[in-house]
Amino acid sequence: MMTLSRRRFLAVLSVALLARPARAMSAPPRVQKPKHPTPRPGITAAKVLPDAKLMDKSAAPVFAMVREIPEVVDGIRCNCGCADQEGFYSLLSCYEQGGMAQHCAICQGQAKLAHKLHKEGWSLAGIRRAIDAEFGET
Repeated sequence: MMTLSRRRFLAVLSVALLARPARAMSAPPRVQKPKHPTPRPGITAAKVLPDAKLMDKSAAPVFAMVREIPEVVDGIRCNCGCADQEGFYSLLSCYEQGGMAQHCAICQGQAKLAHKLHKEGWSLAGIRRAIDAEFGET
């Protein structure tokens, strides 16, 4: 069994750490995700889980916010990974049966920000820009 001296170990570690950024720079470009969805005409909050069906009751206030503005939330793409699930359309989908919003800080954070900005009179385009700035561009 070969043993490394402390000096040799640090030298090998330094080379390994310095080489990492070079590999990251040569990585292929990221594939751009689709942009925010168009809100569906006549969308309602009918499919948003009622408080009685929430496993985490502390999420109830955020679900209530989403119920107030389904037409806004339906025009926002979630940035947590929900969008990759089958049947997903928008952030509103996160608040329906099988969605992640009950336990996902990103889903909840995006909805809270959308609700706050909507109450302040922001347009959907402005809300999208703010969400992209806070949670990452889609």
